[in-house]
Amino acid sequence: MRASLIQLAVSAAEPPAERRARAATLVRAQQGADLVVLPELWPLGGFAYDLWSEGAETLDGPTSDAMAAAARAAGVWLHAGSIVERDPDGPIYNTSLVFAPDGELVHTYRKIHRFGFDSGEAVVMGAGQEIVTAPTEFGTLGLATCYDLRFPELFRALLDAGAQLLVVPAAWPARRREHWTLLARARAVEEQCFVLACNTAGTHGGVEQAGHSIVVDPWGRVLAEAGAGEQVLTVEFDPAEVGKAREEFPVLRDRLLGIPAPVQR
Repeated sequence: MRASLIQLAVSAAEPPAERRARAATLVRAQQGADLVVLPELWPLGGFAYDLWSEGAETLDGPTSDAMAAAARAAGVWLHAGSIVERDPDGPIYNTSLVFAPDGELVHTYRKIHRFGFDSGEAVVMGAGQEIVTAPTEFGTLGLATCYDLRFPELFRALLDAGAQLLVVPAAWPARRREHWTLLARARAVEEQCFVLACNTAGTHGGVEQAGHSIVVDPWGRVLAEAGAGEQVLTVEFDPAEVGKAREEFPVLRDRLLGIPAPVQR
């Protein structure tokens, strides 16, 4: 299969509507790919907290409309990164959108682990509650977002739900870039899955982004890695390598679920 990760540059100097149109053009240019991935919160910026409330949109809003049309035009599965979702009956969420090649919005994932500790996303956004996978003709996608990478228990749950390709859009800062690549490789090795991790470039909310989107195979080998700036990272690989790796090195069958109770003496 062929996957294209669009490492989009995000800047306060570009209005969201213009960036939305530019992202749609980049998606349409990926005809021939099987899967296209965009970063986290690219319409507004992952650290542009002051824009989130006013710029939040529903699942049938302008970003969804533009991405549906782009997926349909390119004939690709599109993980359109995430938006600030306005739930009419609740808080705002960091929500990923997955479109089928016919442009239908088939899966959404609300980010479970919110970054910021006592500020930012952790305070103003609601937490997702559902593990989400997306079956496709080339394998089952497991959905996670950015800060989720630091929580291996989520990826174990995605593994148990049948995930073979872990797709992780992000707005990961440059100052922690080494963590980004290390954790992407760790999740690939742990779950014996492909990891497709698509980051933003540029600076938003005053925070420089790491870029360095990365594709990792089930052995932890880096198949492709972007630089720091805007870039479309395209890589071809065989999803059947997941099954081969699990058969050749059957570590997953030795899992012990839970921690044994202490022995009473």
